[in-house]
Amino acid sequence: MIAALAKRLPFFYGWVVVAVAFVTMAIGVNARTSFSLLFAPIVSEFGWERATVAGAFSFGFLTSALLSPLLGRLMDSKGPRFVIEIGIFLVGAGLLLAPLTTAPWHLYLTLGMLVGGGSVCLTFTGQSLYLPNWFVRRRGLAISVAFSGVGVGSILLLPAFQRWIESYGWRTACIILGLGMMAILAPLNLFVARKPADLGLEPDGDAAATPGGPQKRSNIVDPAWAAIDWTLGRAVKTFRFWMLALGYFTGLFTWYAVQVHQTKYLLEIGFSASTAAWALGAVSLAGIPGQIGLGWLSDRIGREWVWSIGSFGFTLTYLALVAMKATPTTPWLYAMVTAQGLLGYGVTAVFGTVAFEIFEGKHYGSIFGSLSLASLAGGAAGPFVAGAMYDRFGSYDQVFWLCVALTFVSSAAIWLAGPRKVRAVAGRITATAAK
Repeated sequence: MIAALAKRLPFFYGWVVVAVAFVTMAIGVNARTSFSLLFAPIVSEFGWERATVAGAFSFGFLTSALLSPLLGRLMDSKGPRFVIEIGIFLVGAGLLLAPLTTAPWHLYLTLGMLVGGGSVCLTFTGQSLYLPNWFVRRRGLAISVAFSGVGVGSILLLPAFQRWIESYGWRTACIILGLGMMAILAPLNLFVARKPADLGLEPDGDAAATPGGPQKRSNIVDPAWAAIDWTLGRAVKTFRFWMLALGYFTGLFTWYAVQVHQTKYLLEIGFSASTAAWALGAVSLAGIPGQIGLGWLSDRIGREWVWSIGSFGFTLTYLALVAMKATPTTPWLYAMVTAQGLLGYGVTAVFGTVAFEIFEGKHYGSIFGSLSLASLAGGAAGPFVAGAMYDRFGSYDQVFWLCVALTFVSSAAIWLAGPRKVRAVAGRITATAAK
């Protein structure tokens, strides 16, 4: 039935896949992000140190990192439908079991290992393993549209989740979210396929090239590199692989350090709980036009430029947070939200494409899954290091300045990896040879 539908609507079916990814990201990413709203009531109820509680989120990222090479291999062999359904079950189970928490290890098992670890199948890593296959010319735009679901989900789901916490307690809020997620996402992801060829289609909804007909222009800049059958073993021996790993690690470190600790920080410098929850959702709301616009721009000017714009957005975010400590005013809050969402979230528009355009091939899942060790390790380290540094110094100042430095490291690493030197984006294609 799915194959028949795809063949009737060849141009639109790629966008059906994007729409499913949009909804999955809207719920899946925010199921994980909701930890930021759970952080304060859990610390207040149990009196555990912040590093202990934040460590559960970091443990989830560590679990994701350990699972990501297996995830890539599963994607190569079983396809996204199988992988994503597993993720839905794991995240749902974690949310439904979290209310039983009475000790730190319960938190690490449920909101950490199950929610955090399972979410790797649903979120940026899982979606980046197959979505790039569906588009070439519109790759940045399509992926950014899919990932912008995070913003829509945040502005709708996170404030609702905060109301559930305030009205029913954090345990009931977890149950509501877990049941809702499983009911919506499990049937919806039956429409997903790994690549257009699985359904007899071409990327971008194009018709297959025919002898004597119009030929597609090649986007390959380095034919010798592109001709290599990139396996994981070959990829890890390259400088580009390790630069991608460094860019991913530092990029995710700065992203999740602020995401997990932002709400608590805003509460401590004088903002209300509702305002802090609004800010968390508003960041992702601002990310909607930011992601889509920067995704489109990446198809015109290149992936490295957009990664740099996103990194600079996080630089401005941390500078605004530092300024807010002395002047906790609404204009600074708006500046932080705008920089983080409108610019910073642009990183997601090219998160998968910078690696795909370097190591495209039948083993890409294994390669990207292994690269995700670095990105998820960064996501795990950021919240934990931020919490540990706060416990040590009694302030977030030191970690905020550390993160400012790491945004520049991340940007430089992606430029050194140089996806533009392997495959050009649509706006930079000059060759007219057949693909």
